[in-house]
Amino acid sequence: MASVTLTSITKRYGTVNAIDDLSLSVTEGEFLVLLGPSGCGKTTTLRTIAGFVEATSGKIEMGGVDITNEPPYRRNIGLVFQNYALFPHLTVFENVAFGLRRRGIKGQDLLNRVSSAIDLVQLGGLTGRMPLQLSGGQQQRVAIARAIAIQPALLLLDEPLSNLDAKLRYDVRQELRRLQKELGITTVMVTHDQEEALSVGNRLVVMNAGKVEQIGSPEELYRAPANRFVASFIGNANFLPGHVHADGVTFVVDGGPNIIGRDLNPQANVLMIRPEIVHIARTPADQSPVIEGELMARSYMGSYHDIKVKVGDDRFLDIRLPARMDEEVSLRLGDKVFLSVRPSDVVGIFDVNS
Repeated sequence: MASVTLTSITKRYGTVNAIDDLSLSVTEGEFLVLLGPSGCGKTTTLRTIAGFVEATSGKIEMGGVDITNEPPYRRNIGLVFQNYALFPHLTVFENVAFGLRRRGIKGQDLLNRVSSAIDLVQLGGLTGRMPLQLSGGQQQRVAIARAIAIQPALLLLDEPLSNLDAKLRYDVRQELRRLQKELGITTVMVTHDQEEALSVGNRLVVMNAGKVEQIGSPEELYRAPANRFVASFIGNANFLPGHVHADGVTFVVDGGPNIIGRDLNPQANVLMIRPEIVHIARTPADQSPVIEGELMARSYMGSYHDIKVKVGDDRFLDIRLPARMDEEVSLRLGDKVFLSVRPSDVVGIFDVNS
């Protein structure tokens, strides 16, 4: 495994910067996730690390060695693609062995490394099958086995789960996390799926228009987003425009209500409240102050309920409640309700566009 450092990487296509002066460090053994909407530059960044895209400017180092101008085959990198890229005419065994044969590995060493990689992804009984005889999840496991069989210093994953259905995505991402921890391979993954990123990454890099918006642990990005873009891309959130009162703890929402926070940024002009941290009841809670509102909509989502409450002049809050049968869930449309939020759970954001 190896560390990776990108210094002032820019990739320009004509007048468009697909990557705009990006600097980033990945530590040995880390699982880093590049996250962002389509066109944000995350896949271009991954392909630049791999050597498939030549940076317009900047430097890439792996293990302290400058690899900026090295061709892909000299970078000792394992790759897993979105479309698996398996050879349809080769068996599972031969697909996994392909990279090893290209490196001159033969005989018992080849057999041991292929068998070990196949066992790690739990496909031991399928070595003689062809790709078309496998499910989507099994094909992706073969692609992962092929990537790790060469014992790469770095593993790159380009939207590896996007072609799988929801259940398979969950299973394979758990498998990915297990393998990465077990092997200790430095890993960089690209995804647009926030749930996927939160569940596997040690650190997340949120990108937008070729730039890094914020880098941090899943918890840091979820609880303390740097700006509205990050807050809206990582999880769901309510955004209430307004200003911080002179007392430093009261956020005055445009059109009401006032909400008490803690350590608010004095320059904050938007308040972020996650739907799951709002308490809702028929009567005022012990917490103070409370926000009075009217229940306007509700949807049953299986494990939770989505509820929309009107709390001011044309102002609404989205609330997410666990699916349980109690007073909260028995609320009906039009009911008067009382909401409360712990001051430590509200986040003040300065939004330049507000």
